[in-house]
Amino acid sequence: MQAFELNLPKKPGAEYPSAPGFLRRMCAVFYDGLLLLAVLFFATAIALPFNGGQSFTSEQYYFPLYLFGISYCFYVWFWMHGGQTLGLKAWNIRLSNLDGDRLNMREATFRFFAAMLSWSCLGLGFVWCLFDRNKLSWHDHLSKTRLRFVPGEKISPPN
Repeated sequence: MQAFELNLPKKPGAEYPSAPGFLRRMCAVFYDGLLLLAVLFFATAIALPFNGGQSFTSEQYYFPLYLFGISYCFYVWFWMHGGQTLGLKAWNIRLSNLDGDRLNMREATFRFFAAMLSWSCLGLGFVWCLFDRNKLSWHDHLSKTRLRFVPGEKISPPN
């Protein structure tokens, strides 16, 4: 489909590192999923006293929104501060915008919601990278960001 074709802009003289493959991406997603699950358990433990120590019910709409907000903060913070979650770092992957720079709040927020769309279509947005000539997923295209394979790269702390 031509709708998702994207010509990646290049800085003069810059070469783009290779994009990670599907399996490497999914391993990073698995690592991040385990870490996020632990963070959500901790966030639930913090919220339980505010609910009288009782479990949350389906009528308490604020609890899923709270967990969604925690998930949003988890990803956006990591993406804006170095471009790597723990899973991305473990698999030598870095997230950047198309120019190779760190994401700003708008780009990270848009990527988060675009990734939700990729998951909501039974993960087809992730599988798309198998067929894309630039190995970009739906949320890469929509948010104008990309994952890069960066073997052994040391990350400098954010300013």
